Amino acid sequence: MITVAILVFLVLMLLGVPVAFAIGAAGLAGLAWSGEFPLIIIMQQIHQSVDSFVLLAIPLFIFAGMLMETGGIAARLVHLAQALVGWIRGGLAMAVVIAEYIFSGISGSTIADVSAIGATVIPPMMRAGYRPGQAVSIVAAASAMGILVPPCILMIVLGSIANVSVAALFVGGFIPAIVLAAAIMAYIYYDARRGGLAPALRLSFSDLFDSFRKAIIPLGLPAIIFGGILGGVMTPTEAASLAVLYAAIVGLFVYLEIKWRDLPAIMARSAVVTATVCFLLAVAAVIAWMLAVAQVPAAILSAMQAISAGPITFLILTAALFIVLGAVLEGLPAVVILVPTFLPVVKQMNIDLIHYSIVVTAATGIGLFLPPIGVGLFIACGIAGITIDRVTREMMPYVTMLSFGLLLVIAFPWLTLVLPRVFGL
Repeated sequence: MITVAILVFLVLMLLGVPVAFAIGAAGLAGLAWSGEFPLIIIMQQIHQSVDSFVLLAIPLFIFAGMLMETGGIAARLVHLAQALVGWIRGGLAMAVVIAEYIFSGISGSTIADVSAIGATVIPPMMRAGYRPGQAVSIVAAASAMGILVPPCILMIVLGSIANVSVAALFVGGFIPAIVLAAAIMAYIYYDARRGGLAPALRLSFSDLFDSFRKAIIPLGLPAIIFGGILGGVMTPTEAASLAVLYAAIVGLFVYLEIKWRDLPAIMARSAVVTATVCFLLAVAAVIAWMLAVAQVPAAILSAMQAISAGPITFLILTAALFIVLGAVLEGLPAVVILVPTFLPVVKQMNIDLIHYSIVVTAATGIGLFLPPIGVGLFIACGIAGITIDRVTREMMPYVTMLSFGLLLVIAFPWLTLVLPRVFGL
């Protein structure tokens, strides 16, 4: 059953069939070939996989991200980041990383991140002397890091699959994101000195205060969301509803950058992205069920025990696998298929589920921008109007630094667990 499913999936991918349809067809072919199970199982798994109150946060955060992307919030956050670090050599690129850290804490969507931040910063970076491939690589690396900054759709899915508190995952991602951001910024500084990029002029205190004043409204949203979640006032799903309301009010009535006539198009785009995400979740759940029935988790556990792999080795191998599959399967299906398969092994090795989920999230984020097939990298290239082959070489040092940061997170679990323990999550 599993062999047939894999073969069908590989053939369809080689033929250029979209990932979601290739996964669904592979599951159908595997079950039909085995003849041991009724095909109604497919519909049961599809329904169960998306029938969750926690997952209701996904369309809400996607809609909020679309509103923020259109409503001028990203541009104000970028200007604040430039005021903070623009005076350092390579400061414009570092501002991208800081702006992404802040914006990711608002939008919840990696696609919204790379679209909004990329469209805002790539043109001025190229005017400042950054190579096109260099500018795209910096935006892509920052967005890969940004997946760790809550709210994060992937964390919501992981919380549902692993039965882990989504609030704990949200809090656990803050420090690992700082580790990956520091790794990126270290390379940016080195590359800027090597390339002779001059620092921008230092802004006066009044300019810095003005940038902060203009960004105070966008900065208020993460404060309200995480204050509510950590204070026990609201669930992540309720926080997502608040994010939609806040973003709509800011875009429509405060900044006036969203017109009423724009709302139908924003809703339609949000609906398309939501449908894509949920369809991927649904069909991937069928493959995950097949792997469980075929006793794949037991086989993996036996293999790990045979090679005497400890928790660190297991996490490194898991991260490498999710980086590759995160690029091939666009991230989310890889998580839905493999995480239920690996959970028995994780529990057997006494690996904390919060730490494991953060490692998987970080690895998947790197995979989304892994050249030459990461879907996030294609979006960034589209914004800059260049081809993927012009970015691949420029992107690899950033992939290396992101991977190094991930190794630090794997080696020191307290980086992930300290904040959840402080807040009692």
